Formats: sequence, C-alpha cells, structure tokens
Amino acid sequence: MKGRLLSFFVLLLSIYSHYFEFNMQGKRGVWIKLPIGLAHLVETVVKEGFWYHHAEPSYLMLVYWIPKTPNTIPANATHRVAVGSIIFNDKREVLTVQEKSGRFHGAGLWKIPTGVVDEGEDIFTAAEREVKEETGIDTEFVEVLGFRQSHKIFFGKSDLLFLCMLRPLSFDIETQELEIEAAQWMPFEEYAAQPSGQKNELFRYVNQVCLAKLHRDYGGFSPQPTISTFCDCAQPTYLYLNNKDLDKSRIPIVCLTNADNKWEHRSE
Repeated sequence: MKGRLLSFFVLLLSIYSHYFEFNMQGKRGVWIKLPIGLAHLVETVVKEGFWYHHAEPSYLMLVYWIPKTPNTIPANATHRVAVGSIIFNDKREVLTVQEKSGRFHGAGLWKIPTGVVDEGEDIFTAAEREVKEETGIDTEFVEVLGFRQSHKIFFGKSDLLFLCMLRPLSFDIETQELEIEAAQWMPFEEYAAQPSGQKNELFRYVNQVCLAKLHRDYGGFSPQPTISTFCDCAQPTYLYLNNKDLDKSRIPIVCLTNADNKWEHRSE
C-alpha cells in the first residue's frame, strides 16, 4: 500500500512539474506509458485529463493535449493487415482450405489460405508462413496481385488484405488440426464454379485475376528491398512494384550525389 501511494504522488508531481516546462518548450502533447505493474494509477491519470491511446500486453499508453487548440495527436493504428495466398500446381489446381471457425465455417466453401500479418513481419514472409501453417506446403513468394481495403472490420478498425501469388516447393498436404477442417488441391474451374464465387463480386474479381495470371496476361508487384534513410532500421524495407514492366521501360536516372562534399552527376 505504501509503495502504491508513493508511486501515486511521484506521478502527480511529475505531471504538474512538466506542464509548465512543456508549454515553455512549445510541446503540445503529453504521453504517459504505464507499465502493467502500475495499472492501479490509471484512474489517477485519467482524472487529470488523460485518455487512453492504445494498449499492449505489457503497458497502457495515455495522452493529454495541452493547448486549447484542436488535438493533432496521431490516432492509434487504423488498419489490420492480412494476406490471402494463391498457389497453383502444374495441373492448374489451386491450393484450397476449409476452416473450422470464422464466417465461412460450415458453409462448404473452399477458399485460399488466409491469415493476419504479425507485428514486424513482411507481407511475403506472412504469406509463406500462413500457407505452411495451414497446409504444410512449402512455397516461394512470387508477387502481390492486388489488395482489398475495407472498413469497420476488426474492433472498428479498417482491414487491408493483400492477394499474393506463391510458387509451391512441395505438394503433399499436412492439414493443421487447430484451424483447418480440410485442405486439397482443387481444379481451378471447380474452385471458380462454387456458388460463392458466382455471387460474391470480390471472389469473381479474384477468379478473373487468377485466370489472367494463368494466361500470363497480368503482372503483379514483387518486393524490392530498399535501404531507408528515414529510420535506423537494421533490416531493409520493401517496395512492391511491377518489375516486369519496369524493366521494359527502364531509362537512365540522373542523380546528384555528394561525394567528399563535391556534387557530381551519377546515372543509374
């Protein structure tokens, strides 16, 4: 109890002592990160005018806007990112699954493997991982064929689903028992002829993209690793682009570089 009271007074003192300092420095927003061990101080902070911004397993982030102007504190993450994977074998069969739960459970629908991208995970890595987890099939990412944005999906947040093309490296299915009811290689014509594929406009477009890709009439976006100068990231970031058409239209790019403080032209 004594420790909690001490934390309480220290927090209040910190809040009040910093308000004047923040105003003098032109600071407008105050962030308080409360570890889960100090969860008992949430009520105290809220009574001082702070509100919830976001929570993670180990902490709660609260914010406060100081001036009497419109609040410009950026909102919490607005989108969830997911992947859907299209994999064809040499027989024009597509890898499909039936799920044990979710909106399609019990509907008799055969669908492509889908899943949510983990924090810090690249889209192509997530696509390969989800296919492996659900079906046991090893794959190699090829490209993003398109993406769908929808709103008010997951706890009121928006959703981005990236439709990906992958190349199979193995073919023997090992169904994941926890989430997947069944999995199979299915003739594409049979897959596209499912009632849901006929009635649902999104599914129809996906089927059309698949056909175009099978006939080599469609180019997607493949990941190009880049090094960003805007962050201290140890790993490369990825720009997804149409390499096929880019190579056809590639022209020299003249860049200015500063080598030894002497500006010079460089062509790429």
